[in-house]
Amino acid sequence: MSLINRYRPNSLQEILSQKHLVGKDGIFTKFLEKNFFPSSLFFGPPGSGKTTLARVIAKELNRDFFEFNATSIKVEEIREVAKEYKNSLLPPIIFIDETHRLSKNQQEVLLPLLEENSFLFLGASTQNPLYSFTKAFCSRLHIFKLNPIQKGDLKELILKIAAKESISLENEALIYLLEISQGDARVAIKLLESASYIDKNISKDILLELSSINTIALSQEERYNLISALIKSIRGSDIDAALYYLARLIEGGEAAEFIARRLAILASEDIGNANPNALNLASSALAIVKEIGYPEAKVTLSQLVIYLASSPKSDAAYRAINRAIELAKKEPLEVPTHLYTHSKNYLSPHNFGGYIKQPYLLKELKIYSSTNIGFEKRLDEWIRKIKNLV
Repeated sequence: MSLINRYRPNSLQEILSQKHLVGKDGIFTKFLEKNFFPSSLFFGPPGSGKTTLARVIAKELNRDFFEFNATSIKVEEIREVAKEYKNSLLPPIIFIDETHRLSKNQQEVLLPLLEENSFLFLGASTQNPLYSFTKAFCSRLHIFKLNPIQKGDLKELILKIAAKESISLENEALIYLLEISQGDARVAIKLLESASYIDKNISKDILLELSSINTIALSQEERYNLISALIKSIRGSDIDAALYYLARLIEGGEAAEFIARRLAILASEDIGNANPNALNLASSALAIVKEIGYPEAKVTLSQLVIYLASSPKSDAAYRAINRAIELAKKEPLEVPTHLYTHSKNYLSPHNFGGYIKQPYLLKELKIYSSTNIGFEKRLDEWIRKIKNLV
């Protein structure tokens, strides 16, 4: 048996760094004291204990436990389990790992089963469910966030395993192991076990031989600094810098969907109508990377980054909506009566060759300011022609 399975927690008390959930006053502790647990989604970084938590909950509730992975699941399998336990006083627990990989259709098929409480559903995801799931699916579940394993907790666990397995760790090796794992208990234990087969006296050099940049997870600070650098490089039209930071994020294990979402935001905030097609391409890229994942998604992201960096830039739409919101909060204006639903005094531009001058606000406001860059210049020409200003 691997060290990961041998030292997997068997009770809430053994679970690391999730005291907000499993501590003495944690919500999970209170649930289980009442022999109750709601259908839920756990999301958090790899190695934070999502699967372990699901198994412990099943053990505490003394329920039959069925474990699936969303990458290979067939909804018919879920239906069969629900059918088998239809008249049971203790519905089973169905756990789906990588739940964010469920298609929208699969989520919709599960909805009536969740509604009928045919089973207790637990899901695990590294992605925020609010971005990865339909609203209908999320509304039927409680969502709980798990934290990365704290360095102190992970150190205590590693030293405990090392002592029980007669493994010695040089101090430099221990420091490096904690740094490289970045709160992922699975990474730390796997490296410890592999290193122990090379030498029971583990040095930093042994760990360096086993590890690579692909196994080094980014810290939260590194993650956001790199994303910031990527966005600012694209905004500054530096293609090479943008590609470098994209590569750092990919090699650091950042999710393709997270990167694509940030780029889609940039397409509106920093390019906007200077090149409207940027938003179309960003939307397509986001849909594609959700379906294909790595390694192929890196090419899609590269294509998008190059296109965005090469596009003319405008923050006019970003500034305009912020200004509009500011004005709307400060001075909520009444809607002119001729714009009311079914108003007989409204003049439709279609009846006047495409444009007719009439007030749309009770007070004149100046919100939008074009940059006259890229396609925005064309839009400026259109609006002047529409209003017969040329």
